[in-house]
Amino acid sequence: MNYFPIYDGNIHPDEWMNNIQKYYSLWPNKTGLAFMEVVKLLVDSAIKLPAEINDLEKLRDVLKKDITFTVFKDLNKRKLQSLKYISERDGGNTLRFFTEFRKLCYNSETNDIGEQKKYFSKTLDDYPYFLTEFGERVNNINSMDELIKEFEEIVMNESNIIGYGSTVALKHVATGKYLTSIGNLCYTTGSQQQLIYASDSEFNPNVLWKMIKNQSLDNNYSCTKTDIRLQHKISGQLLGICYYYNYDHYYYHKSPSSNHTEVSCDGNNYYDYIWNFKHSKLENYEGYIKSNDIVNLSINRTQDNRVEFLRSHDVQFTIGNETFQEVVCHNERLGGIDEWCIELIRQA
Repeated sequence: MNYFPIYDGNIHPDEWMNNIQKYYSLWPNKTGLAFMEVVKLLVDSAIKLPAEINDLEKLRDVLKKDITFTVFKDLNKRKLQSLKYISERDGGNTLRFFTEFRKLCYNSETNDIGEQKKYFSKTLDDYPYFLTEFGERVNNINSMDELIKEFEEIVMNESNIIGYGSTVALKHVATGKYLTSIGNLCYTTGSQQQLIYASDSEFNPNVLWKMIKNQSLDNNYSCTKTDIRLQHKISGQLLGICYYYNYDHYYYHKSPSSNHTEVSCDGNNYYDYIWNFKHSKLENYEGYIKSNDIVNLSINRTQDNRVEFLRSHDVQFTIGNETFQEVVCHNERLGGIDEWCIELIRQA
C-alpha cells in the first residue's frame, strides 16, 4: 500500500487516475468497494469528497471540479507562457524541451492545436532562425505529433548550417583533395609566404580552417554573398593573396607553375583576405552555408578591384623533393575545377 500515489492537487487528475488503475489489476478483492475506500484515503484531506463516491470516474469528476485543479491548470499555463527554447548549440536539450512543452500543454489542458502552435512560437522568440522556419511551416501543422516532427526537421537542418567560428575543411570537388597549408612551409617563389596546396588526406589537421565573420553581425550563421575570413587552424594565419609595391604600382605575386595569382597564408599589411562564398549551381541563392554545400570562393583584389576565384587543378610545383598540387586565384570562366565542397568538422 505504500506504493500508492497520493493526490494533493500537484498532478493532473487524469494522470493520477491512470497511476491508480495500474494497481487495480493487482488488487486481491475485485468487488471494487474496498479498493475505492483505499483510493479515497489517498486524496489529501484538504480536498473534500462526497461520501457517495463509489467509482473512479465519479472521483475523477470531483477532483476536476475542485479549486486545486483550477490553480494547477493556471500554474501550468503560466509555465507554458514563460517556457523558452534553448538551442543545442547553446547547451539545450531538444528532446527534454519537447517533453516539457507537451507535459505543460497536457497539465494546462491546452488541447487546441492552434493554441499549442501559438505557445510554441513564443518559445522561439530568442532564435530568429527557428522562429522564421517554424512560421513557414506552421499552417501545415494539424497535431502535436506533426508539430514535433516539423520542428525536429528544423533542428536537424540548423545543425548543418555552418556557424561563424566553426571548423571546416574545403574539398576540391574535381580531384577530391583538400585545401591545405603547413606552418613554416613557404613558397620559394613569389611572396615566399606560407604555401597553399591541395592534399589527399582529410584526416590531416593541416586541412582545417576556421570560419570568421569579417564584421560584427547579429547573425551567427555564415551566409552566401557575405564577407568571410578563413583562418588556418594550426598556424593561425589567414588565407588570402599577397601583393607588393614596385615602381609606383602594386602587383600581385604569381603562382609557382601556372602564373595565376598566388594563394598563400599570411596576414601582413600587403594582403587581401576577405572571401565571398556563393553556391556554384544556384547563381542567385542568398542564404545559409550548410555542410556539404558546393561553393565557389571569390576574393576582391583591392589594388585593381578585380574579382578572382579560388581554383585547384592538376598542375604541380615542387619545393625540394616534395611535389604539391597548385591552388591559385583566377578571373577566367568558372568550371568544375573551381568548385569546393565545404565540410563541417566542428560546430562553433
